[in-house]
Amino acid sequence: MAAAVRHLLRRRLCTAAATAPAPTPGSILNPSSPSTPLSSLQKTRLAISLLKSSPPPPPDQILSICRAAAFSPAVHIDRVALSLAASKLSSAPDTIRDLASTLTPRHSHHVIVLFGQAGLLPDAISTFQSNPTTRSLNALIFACIVAGNHTEAARIFQTFPDAHGVKPNTETFNTIIKSFAESGTTRSFYSVFDEMCKKGLKPNATTFTTALAGFYKEERFDDVEKVIELMKKHGCGETLQVYNARVQSLCKLSRSGEAKALVDEMVKKGTKPSGVTYNHLVYGFCKQGDLEEAKQLYKEMRMKRIVGDLKFYNMFIHFLCRGGDFDTALEVYNEITPKNWVPSFSTMKMLVNGLAGSSKIDEAKGIIEKMKEKFPDNCDGWKEVEEALPQ
Repeated sequence: MAAAVRHLLRRRLCTAAATAPAPTPGSILNPSSPSTPLSSLQKTRLAISLLKSSPPPPPDQILSICRAAAFSPAVHIDRVALSLAASKLSSAPDTIRDLASTLTPRHSHHVIVLFGQAGLLPDAISTFQSNPTTRSLNALIFACIVAGNHTEAARIFQTFPDAHGVKPNTETFNTIIKSFAESGTTRSFYSVFDEMCKKGLKPNATTFTTALAGFYKEERFDDVEKVIELMKKHGCGETLQVYNARVQSLCKLSRSGEAKALVDEMVKKGTKPSGVTYNHLVYGFCKQGDLEEAKQLYKEMRMKRIVGDLKFYNMFIHFLCRGGDFDTALEVYNEITPKNWVPSFSTMKMLVNGLAGSSKIDEAKGIIEKMKEKFPDNCDGWKEVEEALPQ
């Protein structure tokens, strides 16, 4: 009897599910206003916001969000969203496979990388084998890198081109050099570089900057000089891209003074620093606790009308708040407000609490009101911050 009742209930539930209207993209991505038409960009931004929510959505809901957003791997922001979804689904292999199945076969190289991000290298290899091309080979080696399996990256690089009749290109070699650089085996660069030249492939700036980053990371400064000489020999001059890579590496090693001297040398040789150059320098000095030098560099940026991106301003405001310089942090925030740029919730919370602690309650409350207007879905979070302020 009980079994018969359970069977009847299951049938009714299945019938209800089959006849229930399918959820619309608006109801999934924008439940507060489900009938509002959404552009592709709006769908992606809403999807990213949902994927970043805390606690993270369950796997089946992540899949629904991705389907509602209808991501296209041809669009950069959609690739960012897909990568975020894949990282959230690393413990749900069947769901990541369902997500991969929503992408068309012409995007198989993106599928390979998604499997790598989820740690599903056998699936990545299987996808490559179903359509072996140079592009999918490069994606597969990169998938090994993001999965943290550099041994597998080396095996695939050495054996798959001949086994599958695929011809490596410059990007193939650059990708395996990246694996060496990230795994602490950058000295393997030389043998691979020789092989690359023997195959008639021309190295480019990425070839050398990747090797430089690896040698800097391992603090093999003699090898840094060797790569610079190789670079000149092969017609890749000391371009802005190369200088930026060197500046970034030095700043990561907390050698920001040397990085600044390198930029001075670069300017003397006629190459102008970019926003990326200043981004690395400001981060380096902030990381070392030298906020005064970082502020001076930021002043130079403004004088030269060089503008960073949102990531830069978020970083700078974060470090200013951490260093207790809430006045300068507020100035920087006010400078980017006309661009409609807003740093992360955690950074803005630091700024608000810092201003309140410096007896600038009105400024703190003013920011909270702007945040509540701009991000109505996070009103509760800002209400909590506001209630905790000194009255």
